[in-house]
Amino acid sequence: MEEIEDYDRLEKYNGWQKRKFFFRQLLISTGAWTCYFIMGISFGASTVFIPQIRAEANSTKAVSEEVASWIPAILVYSGLPWSFILPVVMKIYGRKYTFTFVCISNLISFIVLYCSTTITQIIISELINGINTGGHFTVSVMIITEYTSPKYRGFFLTAKSATLFWGILVSNAIGTFFHWKNIALVGIACSIYSIAIAFILPESPYWLTTKHRFDKCSKSHRWLKGSDVQSEKDLDQLILFQKNVESNKNANFELKEFVMKNINVMSSRQFYKPLILSILVQSLYVFSGKVVFSVYAIDIIRKITKDQHISAYTAMLILDGVTVFCMYIGCVFAKMLTRRKLLITTSLFGIVFLVAISVYSYLIKLGVLQENNYVSIGLMIGYSVGIACGPIILSQAISGELVSIESRGLSSCCIDLCLKINLGTLVKISPLIFKSWGTEGAFLFYGVTSSMFLFLIYKYLPETKDKTLQEIAECMKGKSKRKVCVEEDAFLAHNNKAVN
Repeated sequence: MEEIEDYDRLEKYNGWQKRKFFFRQLLISTGAWTCYFIMGISFGASTVFIPQIRAEANSTKAVSEEVASWIPAILVYSGLPWSFILPVVMKIYGRKYTFTFVCISNLISFIVLYCSTTITQIIISELINGINTGGHFTVSVMIITEYTSPKYRGFFLTAKSATLFWGILVSNAIGTFFHWKNIALVGIACSIYSIAIAFILPESPYWLTTKHRFDKCSKSHRWLKGSDVQSEKDLDQLILFQKNVESNKNANFELKEFVMKNINVMSSRQFYKPLILSILVQSLYVFSGKVVFSVYAIDIIRKITKDQHISAYTAMLILDGVTVFCMYIGCVFAKMLTRRKLLITTSLFGIVFLVAISVYSYLIKLGVLQENNYVSIGLMIGYSVGIACGPIILSQAISGELVSIESRGLSSCCIDLCLKINLGTLVKISPLIFKSWGTEGAFLFYGVTSSMFLFLIYKYLPETKDKTLQEIAECMKGKSKRKVCVEEDAFLAHNNKAVN
């Protein structure tokens, strides 16, 4: 009789109790979102402070073309060492303290930026901000994937990508109407907020299980997700999964065995398959060119429109606004459609417009068509709609779900390393691509390369929507869904028998 009453108590959650845990997860997620917003501010700042510094000095030599191409690239490259350091720190000290460290570094970087009077000082602030760039996947995405329920995880992961471009939009808007140092003030305020969230943040249940702190894991898991039947079932699965992993470990540490174990892990299907798939998804996002177009928005728009009938700054803000709006539309679609279908459909839509811009620019160059700025901006809007509704919001979400549970630190490090090398290199060489191949050649380059990645994704990417991290891990091992369900039922039956 008591068991029936306990079951009813777990089932009969009222509306407020269910919303309470949603808002807790939402509050934690806003901390990770703020780090993405800060990264967007940093990317967008170079778009506007370089023209302002040149205007104040009344000379383009104040910031040379070479230095101008390095400034956004440094922001990415400076995050490379932190892609190795932060996973190690997270494994030893946990998610909470690592996230706090990243938030404090953001505050320091924006204080330096606000006090900067030279390009060298600005670069120093970006080097410090590289800690946040290095943690955008290894820390921020991991927090959202580990702290949220499968029911809400997709929304939180897709929504956080919108905050990156909100940051770019806010940064560009401030730089358009005010002095660029006001961007630093916004960054300082956001950093203080994220530090406050870091103090509220409990430790990750996933990390606590790796340290055998199962009681604290249960408390943290229930504080975040409640104690209804499904949450308790997920908690039992998590603890059982970790105990099975620990049972296969040797208590005595040996270097040779440690090295061989990591080699075996890296050569296993459950490691390299999600790694390769994640790199493909990230590469699709990078080579779609959206980040490059945001960083060099003013120069690219001037090349397309010749700045005759519409201001480049006005067009930039319009495109930023469309991008942010469509990312939220994409979040709605992400609730209705599967990840795979939405990613492929929207990516194809964006690629069609990329190729259309290339063909349009080439026909103008040949004199077949007359330049029309509104047509050019319309094509750019169509491209922004496609990329914003899919690749931007889904790349990190899918990668965060695919990453191997058994070696999350190593997997996240490898994915983040590849992302930063691709993005940093593309941002650095894009001015050269536009200069050497022209507008038509550059857009064709982005269209062709992103098409190649899209084809591979279409062929190999599985579905991850509404699956727990354990279910996705089993899928990567090649187990069928039916087999996973049988194992799960066996575990629950054994658990109920033990209770009786």
